Amino acid sequence: MTQSDITIRPMTIDDYDQVYALWERISGFALRSVDDSREGIARFLARNPNSSVVAVIDSEIIGSILCGHDGRQGSFYHVCVSPEYRKHGIGRDMVRASLRALAEEHVSKVTLVAFSSNEGGNAFWEHIGWTRRPDYNSYEFRLNEENVIRYVEDA
Repeated sequence: MTQSDITIRPMTIDDYDQVYALWERISGFALRSVDDSREGIARFLARNPNSSVVAVIDSEIIGSILCGHDGRQGSFYHVCVSPEYRKHGIGRDMVRASLRALAEEHVSKVTLVAFSSNEGGNAFWEHIGWTRRPDYNSYEFRLNEENVIRYVEDA
């Protein structure tokens, strides 16, 4: 395999079945039934048509980055390369492609979440020059009918 055998291109909803199968094979991935459903990914890609990418070799998707932005800051989700294709620069090349797309949208900052236990992923991000932020906490609030009703009633 050489770099010329690999194509990095924008992700489309037609890639969903292969991409989801890849995500399921990646150890430590947290998939959510709503956000990562075909409908959820279609909605995400419609809002962010150019920044999510896949790596393809012989019509097989071997890597992906789900990438979006709010006009100010970009976010990477589900960054992965199939284990048998790692250490060939594919992850770095996908990151470059997504960063180029974000730059074209005038986005100047990108964040991502890497689980603390994901030693390989954390080593990758540090190796390619990303900075881990130990100075802040990350919070989330899951929007579902029960939580929204409870939050509104408690306010």
